[in-house]
Amino acid sequence: MISGVIVIIVLAMTPLLFYLYKIVPKGTTSWQFLTFTMETKGFRSVQIFIHAFFTKFTFVLSFSVWFLTCKHWWKWVLLIPLTMFLFQLTGVVNQNIEYIDEYDFWYSLPVTIPVLVFLIILRNRLKFYNDALDLKEQLDKEILELKKENLIEQNNIS
Repeated sequence: MISGVIVIIVLAMTPLLFYLYKIVPKGTTSWQFLTFTMETKGFRSVQIFIHAFFTKFTFVLSFSVWFLTCKHWWKWVLLIPLTMFLFQLTGVVNQNIEYIDEYDFWYSLPVTIPVLVFLIILRNRLKFYNDALDLKEQLDKEILELKKENLIEQNNIS
């Protein structure tokens, strides 16, 4: 129940993340927000950097939630676009790249592999939790049915 609410909140927030760049002043190369200072990271302005970052991050977040909540056998195919978006996200964050989507794949592996391993482990733990919840629901349903049958038998006897 609570995990479903969290998933709904995360998915509902994705459009907000996608348009977060609009709160950044245009044309600035450095921007202070609360206690954080944002730099351009090789982009022309902080707004362009934030837009590129959250565009990629939104897809990473969406595909991660989809992978973690998917119960179908083909869920592992979702790791292919997820890896691609993680790869592109590392390209946005890395200051030394000239073109985001032309970043060499091998440089992104130290970032993408631990994230993918973490997602696989988290998925396996969530699957165990979901299976336990399904079993609990089945047991509760069976107990209620047995109680109803018992009440019917007691009413028939008296």
